[in-house]
Amino acid sequence: MPKSTKVKKKVIKPKTKAKSKPKSKIVSKPKIAVAKSPIKISKTYVPKDNEKYMCEKHKVFFRIKLNEWKKELVKANNEALYNGSMDDNSISADIVDQASSYTDKNVEMKAINRQIKLISEIDKALMRIRDETYGYCLDTAEPIGLKRLMARPVAKYTIAAQEKHEKDEKVHADD
Repeated sequence: MPKSTKVKKKVIKPKTKAKSKPKSKIVSKPKIAVAKSPIKISKTYVPKDNEKYMCEKHKVFFRIKLNEWKKELVKANNEALYNGSMDDNSISADIVDQASSYTDKNVEMKAINRQIKLISEIDKALMRIRDETYGYCLDTAEPIGLKRLMARPVAKYTIAAQEKHEKDEKVHADD
């Protein structure tokens, strides 16, 4: 068997440039987005059409409106659930009363479920404000409009796009 010889590989290090002058240490700072001071609006502020659409004031207004709406819904849900659980002890011997109580609880739970879905929609709208897509149609990217947003702050589509979605839902529901 032939003898194997070890071959050393020569490691070549890159030559460093000779420094002619010591440079002053200037450290470039990474560009950090400077947070603007939060815009404050009065409690009586209402977005106007003559302002730029979805300016900072509009975003702050809708963020506040959505957060307040969400707090009201959460509070109402908590009260309904608490009060509903208190009624469990009052089971009646009368079948009609039991049926009525069951129906009332069923209607109340459906309302709570709708409110939970609405809270989810509010959270999505708040995310769109952060993403700076709030106020623009998810289908067409056109402005939804201040009047529509004032009436329905969680609106995702222009009226035309919403009608198209509802028409499509109806067609699929009929199948």
